[in-house]
Amino acid sequence: MLRQMWLQREITLEPRPRGFHLISREVEAAVPELEQLEVGLLHLLIRHTSASLALNENASPDVREDFESWFNQAVPERASYWTHTLEGPDDMPAHLKAALLGPSLTLPVSGGHLALGTWQGIYLCEHRDRGGGRSLMATAWGSEG
Repeated sequence: MLRQMWLQREITLEPRPRGFHLISREVEAAVPELEQLEVGLLHLLIRHTSASLALNENASPDVREDFESWFNQAVPERASYWTHTLEGPDDMPAHLKAALLGPSLTLPVSGGHLALGTWQGIYLCEHRDRGGGRSLMATAWGSEG
């Protein structure tokens, strides 16, 4: 008979500069109980409105730089149409970028590990110049092996 496991934990990430940062190893290290899951899911929610999560290329840093360049051009700072500007020129663009990418990921777990593709990694997408530490809520569930 398979045992079901549920786990929820807050993961605190150190402050990072604006950009797209790989955090896959940090996430796995923060939830070592994933090793007990034969089949399951890990849901991650970033608890902020000016940063987001994404799943993408984990090898070439050029991809992360290109993401940053594209988003900065698509959602410019100091646009004349922004009205939410009291927290600085990067604030409203950060909210829009976060809304475009989204606050959460749901990832498969297989054989005790995240079942990501060979070239996939979890990104913390920091959209503020100085966003500070970030908090993720990690919820894992599945069948223990």
